[in-house]
Amino acid sequence: MPEAPGSADHGAVVERQFGARAAAYLSSSVHAQGQEFVQLRTRVGEIDAPRVLDLGCGAGHVSFQLADLASEVVAYDLSPRMLAVVGEAAGERGFGNIRTVQGVAESLPFAADSFDVVCSRFSAHHWRDVGLALREARRVLKPGGLAAFIDVAASEQPLFDSFLQTVEMLRDTSHVRDYAPSEWAKMVGEAGLAVTASSRQRLRLDFETWIARMRTPDVMREAIRHLQSQVGQEVRDAFEIGEDGSFTTDMLVLWATKEHV
Repeated sequence: MPEAPGSADHGAVVERQFGARAAAYLSSSVHAQGQEFVQLRTRVGEIDAPRVLDLGCGAGHVSFQLADLASEVVAYDLSPRMLAVVGEAAGERGFGNIRTVQGVAESLPFAADSFDVVCSRFSAHHWRDVGLALREARRVLKPGGLAAFIDVAASEQPLFDSFLQTVEMLRDTSHVRDYAPSEWAKMVGEAGLAVTASSRQRLRLDFETWIARMRTPDVMREAIRHLQSQVGQEVRDAFEIGEDGSFTTDMLVLWATKEHV
């Protein structure tokens, strides 16, 4: 069946949203910084010359953080234009062991048991089928290997969950879902990975920067601001919504492993 006028599959929407904004994500402080990087470097540093998969690498910040600890880092993403930015930046920073590969999270073009570490940061909320992607992550991870999943976390409370999903979709039409910690634990377990630890952090988002990075249309921007003004005080308190629209949300850092059979 032909697509309706103006329609596109999800992969095309993701590329449309992010390809033209790759440079903005490279310079984004939200993406380039984070206390979770200390945890990542500590854990990955305990593995001797690991081969690392940066799954949904975006502008490559995880790859850059781990390159000096790894024998090889494969920066993997749906967007060719994102990967071009990663490749150029890796060269400028002297990381000759970073290799870029294009593809979707649900179908990884790598052999089973081929990575010591699989990391994904701020990517899973764009995946069409998280369960399938997690099963693929498990397949390519070596037994005993380290998996790390880092993403914005939804609330377990339906009201707060609804608010977050709505503003995310209004800002970025490629958004699928932010998952709650309980959903993450269930999906990771069903994929055959064993959760070893998890923690939550608070992430402050400056509204104007958050909007500008995605070049959100004015009509969507105004819809977000109107929604923020209309929700109840409990929602405003939970997200610490400021007068300028800036707000705070949770992010989850989840660690897992592929157990030896």
